[in-house]
Amino acid sequence: MSVFGDGLDAAVQRSFTRPAPKSAPAQMRYLVRQLKGTRAVAQMLRISQRTVERYVKDQIKKPRPDLAARLDREVKNRWQPQVRARARQKAATTGGIVIDTRARLGYTAPIGSTDESRIRHLTVALPPQHAARLFDAQQAGADDRQLQQITAEALKDVYFQDGGRRAGSLEEVRFTDIEHVEFEL
Repeated sequence: MSVFGDGLDAAVQRSFTRPAPKSAPAQMRYLVRQLKGTRAVAQMLRISQRTVERYVKDQIKKPRPDLAARLDREVKNRWQPQVRARARQKAATTGGIVIDTRARLGYTAPIGSTDESRIRHLTVALPPQHAARLFDAQQAGADDRQLQQITAEALKDVYFQDGGRRAGSLEEVRFTDIEHVEFEL
């Protein structure tokens, strides 16, 4: 499960102007239109072409849970690409992104400081350059660990060092025991 990647996706999906198809037959028809055929959809979902055809014709209405999850994920990944691109562009250029997290955060600092990690609940507005780094890394296929590192660097800059106003030799911020991460555009 990708906590940071899923959180970024959910933030972008909240900007959709129309709801994505909800029923399995409607989702299947949407994917068939997008991929221009039942064979491509069948290969993507790892089911038979005949099964896809039966969903399209409303002969099957309720998929098994693992197929329902794959189907929902694929539809949401393809739904309203222009709206998705506009939301990411706005966050990366003017709007920034807000992170709300509850996690154990620690940092590496000089000897004599209280750098022991502790549970913190932070709601921090990250400026556009940090949002751009997160979205660029996600588009490049970064895994959750890399997205977590980019977020930690952003929190280091914005929260712990107050955008550079708090001079200090804070070297690294690290997440452990993540309970909650949510992004808002």
